[in-house]
Formats: sequence, C-alpha cells, structure tokens
Amino acid sequence: MRTSENAGEKCVGMPAQEFDSHSETYHDTLDQLTRITGEGGEYFAELKARHLARALGADFSGKILDFGCGVGLLSRYLLRYFPACDLHGYDISTSSIAQIEPAISSGGRFTSHENELAENYDLIVIANVMHHIATENQLDAISRLYARLAPGGNLVVFEHNPANLLTRWAVSVCAFDVGVVLLWPREVRAYLRLAGLNDLKQAYITFFPRWFSWLRTFESFLGWCPLGAQYAVMGRKNTG
Repeated sequence: MRTSENAGEKCVGMPAQEFDSHSETYHDTLDQLTRITGEGGEYFAELKARHLARALGADFSGKILDFGCGVGLLSRYLLRYFPACDLHGYDISTSSIAQIEPAISSGGRFTSHENELAENYDLIVIANVMHHIATENQLDAISRLYARLAPGGNLVVFEHNPANLLTRWAVSVCAFDVGVVLLWPREVRAYLRLAGLNDLKQAYITFFPRWFSWLRTFESFLGWCPLGAQYAVMGRKNTG
C-alpha cells in the first residue's frame, strides 16, 4: 500500500480511496497474480518474514514497524517468526487497516496517521511499497523512517526485481501497480546510504515455483543471484 501524510501525500499512483477500494479483494488479486508460480500471496509474505528471521535471529524481540502494512498479510508472519516482538503497522488505506485481524492489530499500534507512530523502532520493514512513492520523494520517505529508528536499529526494503521478466509481467497487470516504476537494487542501496544507514546487506529472494519446490532448500544460498523475483536491502543506524 501507499504511504501518507508527510511522505505519502507526495506519492504517485492511486489515491488512498482507490487503495481502499482494493482492500476487500487484495488477497484474491494477489493470489491471482502469483498463481503462475503455484503459490498464493501468503507464501511470499512468509518468505519475507523467514528471510528477516535468518538475518536477525529468531530470538529478536524488539519493536517492529510494518510500513505500508495493507491488510496485515506480512504482519501476520512477522508475529509468527518474532513472537516476542512489539509490532506496529502503518498504511495510508484506512479500509485496509480496518480489515487487519484483531489477533494481529490488538497487540500493537496500527494506524493511518504517521504522527501516531513511535520514534524508536528496532526494525522498520518496507515491503513492496517504495515503487508507489514518487521518485523525487523516495529519499525523503527513507529519511523520515530513518529518523524513527532506534540507535542500532535496522531498516529493510523489499522490492520487486525489475531484472526478472515474470515479475515485470505481474506488476504490469496488477490493478494496484498501474503506472509504477520499479526500483533497481542500486537505487535502494543509494537511498539507504544517503539517509545515513550503514552496514548495507543485499540479497535476492524467491527463485523457484511450486513445481520446483524441492530446490527451495538452496534458495538461502542464492542471495547473490540477480534472477530472484524480489530482493531485500537492509541497513543499520549507527549507535552513536
């Protein structure tokens, strides 16, 4: 989903009310787009959470912000993989926020108002959100989120990989991705570095469809391979 207020009012693409109109069918739309892989949207959400668990350790128990949380698909798996975390969520779409399961939203702060967010997150996750922000405002969005990180906190951006042809097709036919421009990993790395994040780490994720699921055991070793359908870039805020 898109962002709002300080960063989100500058976004391009669909306005908030149009994201609201997609909120009730979001799961179905996502499942239709990903069915060519033999998987639904739940699989890709869990894959992101699992990637973070490998990067941070399953015992991570800090405060997490799911920025652009939509209807809470990723949030559900963040809670599953980090059961001791304090999870917050933000999305411009009030309708999407309203549809998040109470078991997810009741434990933390889920809002469409950026000024209600905390300023000491140990992890901020931005999953497939950056391509909905106008290019000229992307650095500003990252910088604003950087300011909400606790010292030593991590910010991770998941994005579609424009080098993957199947990904490009899926984005081109997606109702809520109309007119977006995908970001290359080098662009995301540059934004994180300019915002002040250090110790940058990049990994490609999502390689094999369901009928090759027996190969997924090796995916954690393929982070270097630019053929993954998506990628993750993580940076850390200095403690000093």
